Amino acid sequence: MLLTLHASSSSADEAAASRLVSVPFVQVHVEDAFWAPRLKTNREASLPHNFAWCEKTGRFSNFDKAAGRIEGAFEGIYFNDSDVYKVLEGASYSLADHPDPSLEKKVDQVIDKIAAAQQESGYLNTYFTLAKPDEKWTDIRRKHELYCAGHLFEAAVAHYQATGKRTLLDVALRLADHIDDVFGPEKRLDVPGHEEIELALIKLHHLTGEKRYLDLAR
Repeated sequence: MLLTLHASSSSADEAAASRLVSVPFVQVHVEDAFWAPRLKTNREASLPHNFAWCEKTGRFSNFDKAAGRIEGAFEGIYFNDSDVYKVLEGASYSLADHPDPSLEKKVDQVIDKIAAAQQESGYLNTYFTLAKPDEKWTDIRRKHELYCAGHLFEAAVAHYQATGKRTLLDVALRLADHIDDVFGPEKRLDVPGHEEIELALIKLHHLTGEKRYLDLAR
């Protein structure tokens, strides 16, 4: 009897867990005495610093160079694109909780750079576009191409949910479709060297309902 009850309880718990969904961040507003001041510090100090640092270190200008808007070589380490996407994701979370026209304008300007750097195929990675154009997808275990793509996807989902704008989401979907053309059953079956794209593809699937992204995450 005890075993039967335990088994029934476990099955019920598993069924309940399978139905659990996260609360959309756009529906959460923090107003407590501990976290709210820290979110204010993030808005007023951390985000401006991060935008300024991306500018200073060439992370933003890498996209302008890849788009052919300015001349120059790639600056920084090969996964620098991911830092830009992380900053945009963080800014999107902030915009959802605290609308700020000035911050939104900065975000829009960076997204314009990113969109301009995307190739016709949907491929997007400034390191390989500028420094190793003939070596795309040749070293995904170490060179973080899929890792960078994953952070773009997460930023795009957050930006769309926070603002309703598709500017970054459309870029992300084009890259996701390109990756789906390259990888998968009867295509390339390489293993990424750094986890990230898997959860990001699932976020794209949840947002769009596109099953290909869920299948690709597997």
